Amino acid sequence: MADAAKNTAKDLYGLDLAPQGSREFDFISLGGLIQRFDSGRKPYRKAHSVDIHVSGAEFNPAANLSDCFRLNTAVATAMVNYPVGHSIDTFVRSMGVTPFYKHFDNNGVDGPNMATVYSDQGCGIRPPVVFYNRANEAAQMLRVGDFDWDAIFPRCRWFHTGGLFTALGDEEFILDAMKKAKEHGCIVSYDLNYRALLWKTRGGLEKAQAVMNKLCNYVDVLVGNEEELQKALGIEGADVEKHSKLDPTAFFSMIKLVTERFPKIKVVCCTLREVINTNKHNWSSVAWINGQNLTAPTRELFVNDRVGGGDGFASGMFYGILTGRPPAECLRLGWAHGALLTTYNGDTTMADIGLVEGIAAGGSARVQR
Repeated sequence: MADAAKNTAKDLYGLDLAPQGSREFDFISLGGLIQRFDSGRKPYRKAHSVDIHVSGAEFNPAANLSDCFRLNTAVATAMVNYPVGHSIDTFVRSMGVTPFYKHFDNNGVDGPNMATVYSDQGCGIRPPVVFYNRANEAAQMLRVGDFDWDAIFPRCRWFHTGGLFTALGDEEFILDAMKKAKEHGCIVSYDLNYRALLWKTRGGLEKAQAVMNKLCNYVDVLVGNEEELQKALGIEGADVEKHSKLDPTAFFSMIKLVTERFPKIKVVCCTLREVINTNKHNWSSVAWINGQNLTAPTRELFVNDRVGGGDGFASGMFYGILTGRPPAECLRLGWAHGALLTTYNGDTTMADIGLVEGIAAGGSARVQR
């Protein structure tokens, strides 16, 4: 039965995915944890109070897959032993995510620290604002040997990391983790998440492309839109500004170039988003799965907080693959869950699996009685 399940994953997605239930953890992510201080609709510079959210671009899918989709997940990350770290740890555990921590002690003056992000949601014609303080961040201090991957990865089906952590973390540490994950039969996913600002002090675009091209040699599932494929990987493509934000043509035209450079990649996916104003978006998503071009429906969204929508999409997509859903259904699960994330405050899910599946199947916002 296990072999049949594995063959199904190979047939559906081209992936050598360990069967569900064969390993303790369905999914483990590697990245930094942060606190996000969000002032809501009020501009941050005028704020007198904030909501505190726990986040991390790599952590968010682990949290979503556990809390909404009821899979067994874990995160490998740095943890600082001070009240901020204790608060973050409480949230991690409340989402059902098992932590593997490298612990650091804060010296009471300048760190090491857990990262902080500041934001406001914007409103109407006023865009959201996001800015960072990642000085002396503990996650940036992680090095090869800090985790016993030979003990951890045999317990995991899927390993995930991404470009935000790569921009700040140690290149050799991340590369070593990806190699070890492949050695132990894990699917490896990578979210490009290219942010020019975060690479500014690391060598800019040239350095980003050199590092991410090296890492993508070990990737099976890649998350990134056509602009990220061009900027993060240096793959030539059409001028994205000349295409509609909802037109999948530019994305699909680049897949051949992606898979020629990285033949191990079997899935590439991303969201498509046309921003009318801060609170009104037209939303879709696309995927290339083992040779199939797939496009989700377009739906108008009322956006409450856009942060986390992309990670929400990736989570639903990963869930579909991890549970053996047909490729088109995987995409719609990602599309639905990502859309739902924009209706909640914070970076992680408040949805339940029934709601996601209902929206994916074409459900409406009519009251549930």
